[in-house]
Amino acid sequence: MRLISKLFLSTAALACMLPGGFGQPAKAAKAAKGEYIAYVGTYTRPNKSKGIYAWRFQPASGKLTAIGLVGETASPSYLAVHPNHKFLYAANEISRFEGKRAGSVSAFAIDAGTGQLKLLNTVSSGGDGPCFLGVDPSGKWLIVANYGGGSIAEYPVHDDGSLGASSAFVQHSGSSVNRQRQAAPHAHETVFSPDGKSVFVPDIGLDEIFSYKVAGLTPNDPPFTKITPGTGPRHLAFAPNGRFAYLMTELSVSVVAFRYANGRLEELQTLPTAKVAADNNGFEISGAEIAVHPSGKFVYSSNRGPDNLDVFAVDAAKGTLTPVQTIPSGGKMPRMFAIDPTGAYLFAANQNSDNVVVFRIDAATGKLTPTGDILEASAPVCVTFVPAQ
Repeated sequence: MRLISKLFLSTAALACMLPGGFGQPAKAAKAAKGEYIAYVGTYTRPNKSKGIYAWRFQPASGKLTAIGLVGETASPSYLAVHPNHKFLYAANEISRFEGKRAGSVSAFAIDAGTGQLKLLNTVSSGGDGPCFLGVDPSGKWLIVANYGGGSIAEYPVHDDGSLGASSAFVQHSGSSVNRQRQAAPHAHETVFSPDGKSVFVPDIGLDEIFSYKVAGLTPNDPPFTKITPGTGPRHLAFAPNGRFAYLMTELSVSVVAFRYANGRLEELQTLPTAKVAADNNGFEISGAEIAVHPSGKFVYSSNRGPDNLDVFAVDAAKGTLTPVQTIPSGGKMPRMFAIDPTGAYLFAANQNSDNVVVFRIDAATGKLTPTGDILEASAPVCVTFVPAQ
């Protein structure tokens, strides 16, 4: 096992270490071709995490080198990268911003040589507890999901990467059958359709996957897909071919396969990934993340409580899934994970054990094997990658 520390450094300490001081980071030597910067978003804690941390990653060798704190910001629980790889955005999962009941969204410029992030601006998310955001394929629009507020908001992305004032806002309303978890709406994701013209929003509280047009957030036809009551749709991932999509449900802890065509999701199959219960500490077992491998051959999901990762093989013609493997995540509460751009590795962010565990992906079977590399990070919740220079 190789522990790769994150180096807790304050912004001031970083400035002292860099020759140019604030805003003038020393340029690192150009990275080898195919090298990436792995950014990790965290829940911030006093004297522990301060925001976004980074590691330099070489997929060819699997080598990881800690960079440290690169962006100080409040609880950046989800990160999204602009299509041009020059800007990074963070959903600040807080409940108060500028004296109002809302979270915030922060925009950063990326120094692809050093990995450092420069804050461009911060705007209100329009609702409390923002937990997910995404930039559309054109790079013109950012859309954030507010879990606590049960709403979504859209922002124009300026040429310099900063965000304009919110141009569209949608407040969900209603409830579903689980009175403890579904008494109100809880939007949990904003995922773009394969053509980039629509955004899909799973709402845990309403058992619906909403569909809106990008640039205005007007409802599509159909405006939503209804899911089995009490399942709690959390995250949706489209296959690379655009023909299928896969949903992770939080409350029923299942993966649902869909056929996708003409803006419609048609349910094909539901596979439980864990028994719905409480673990020994009383934590309710729940589904977390889902992702499709870049090859389209495999689907991966994570479960909190049993703290494991599931691997499924995809039937290329039908889009249905066959279980391949269940493996421990290497920590506690694997809230999110990410597959690196080469498709060779999976990084699992274990929130309650303060680590990110790296797995190698078998290209033939999709199975996961721990590499032995563990990134030390306080309350990590998401991982994303940017090409390094």
